[in-house]
Amino acid sequence: MSSPAAPAERYALAEGVVALGPGLAFLPASRALIAADAHLAYEEVVGGALPLWSTDEIVALLAAVARSCGAREIVFLGDIVHGPHMSDGAAARVRGALDRLRSETQVTLVAGNHEGRSRAFAVLGETVSAAERDGWLLVHGDGQAPLGRRAIIGHLHPSLRLDARASVPAFVGGEKLIVVPALSPYSSGLDCCSGDFAAALGAWDVRREDVAVVAVAAGRLFPFGSLARFARFRRKLGPG
Repeated sequence: MSSPAAPAERYALAEGVVALGPGLAFLPASRALIAADAHLAYEEVVGGALPLWSTDEIVALLAAVARSCGAREIVFLGDIVHGPHMSDGAAARVRGALDRLRSETQVTLVAGNHEGRSRAFAVLGETVSAAERDGWLLVHGDGQAPLGRRAIIGHLHPSLRLDARASVPAFVGGEKLIVVPALSPYSSGLDCCSGDFAAALGAWDVRREDVAVVAVAAGRLFPFGSLARFARFRRKLGPG
């Protein structure tokens, strides 16, 4: 496939797992909304040179989508914050943002590598290492892959490279593994056609042939079909 199928607001990635236009996954059976790699308080953790705007934007998006799809729960798939060390003011901002979500629905925080050994407890409170919903294991994806389990992960920040300077977030998924794009607006992501991404899939015993790629742009989804076919098409185009 050299061009995407008709854009949509929802796309079935696997049985019981739906991709949503804002870059979130949804499990209709348990009504769980899944978000990956929000990296809240990014601006503060990297040095405070920018206004702390992304936290409120991300949480407002999550609240709006949760209401629109009737979510009973929001599951963060790790890297909830960009790092565990931040000012008291930034920590209060993150806690307040998560409390706003908790006032509307249940919130489950799966820890990732950016939470550090402390799991950013001082900012986030209790976290878990994994969760399970509808037969899917929900983990960050930075640890050893539990082979033989269907899993939904973040961590890889999958993206579809448009040219040398531009990319868009993307879902990569099939019946064994689904990789959810990063919510953080600061990540250019890992090119899903790259060798590094193929190696990351291999750690989960998944090949490019096993998954599809779905680009995310302007709140809509653009399915490109098999990642293997798309990667071959990209190679034919060359670096330009």
